[in-house]
Order: sequence, then structure tokens, then C-alpha cells
Amino acid sequence: MTRPIAADRGRRAALLLCGGMALAIALRALGADAPAGVDWTAAQVVRVELVDERFVPDKLTFRAGVAYRLHLENTGTEMHEFTAPEFFRSVTLRNPEVLDVPLREVSLQPNQSRDVYFIPRVAGRYQLTCADHDWAGMVGEITVE
Repeated sequence: MTRPIAADRGRRAALLLCGGMALAIALRALGADAPAGVDWTAAQVVRVELVDERFVPDKLTFRAGVAYRLHLENTGTEMHEFTAPEFFRSVTLRNPEVLDVPLREVSLQPNQSRDVYFIPRVAGRYQLTCADHDWAGMVGEITVE
């Protein structure tokens, strides 16, 4: 059975529209809509050490709408993750490629450091864990005011 050409065109157009919307949402989530004109060199620096079985500090507070550079440094002897999926989904990321699992976490080998540039968008409290060591108490909290 053959379908009318007009029906195929309409279906194709609907699929393209849905695909385009999905792409726009994904790009926005990955920070593709980072505000123009942000001076990232002036971003407020927040440093966090990932030490064996703890974050130092383990409580972080950010203000919505402010640009930050989160400097993560693993000073421990094991690999650690800065895992905060709800938090990463709620911010505008300048450099989403620094996340090892998209919109989920940053992994660091011993003596490795990475910077995450972001602007918080949504006020709230977010859970922070080390995916491999939360059982040992390597947890924290992120607050956006």
C-alpha cells in the first residue's frame, strides 16, 4: 500500500520540528545559551579539595545569576568524583565538556584539578556526593540563593 505524498511530508515536517526542539533543549542544558557579555575572567573563584572520603569544604553556597569558577582539586590518593546531577542541570555551564558524565559529575584522578565555569539559575539545595565514596561519608550540600 502506498501512502499519499502529502501525508509523508507532514509526518516528516513534524519529526523535524520535534527533533529541532529536542536539540534546542539539549544545547540549552549544556550551556549553549550562556549569557553573552559575561566576563568569565572576573568569575568568583570557589575552591574545593577532594580529599580521601571528604570534600573541603563540604557545604557550598552560590548566588543565582552570578558567574563562578569552581576549582576542583583532588589532593587524595584515590580517584574521586564531584557528583551533583540536579545542581549541574540547574546551571548554565560555560564548559560542559569538563563533565565526564554529561550534566552529572566531574571525575578527578589523584593530583588532578579542573575548573567548572557556571552561572546558577535556580535557587535551592542540591546533594553533592563522591559517587565512589558516598558510603564512606564523602557527601556535601550545594545551596543556591
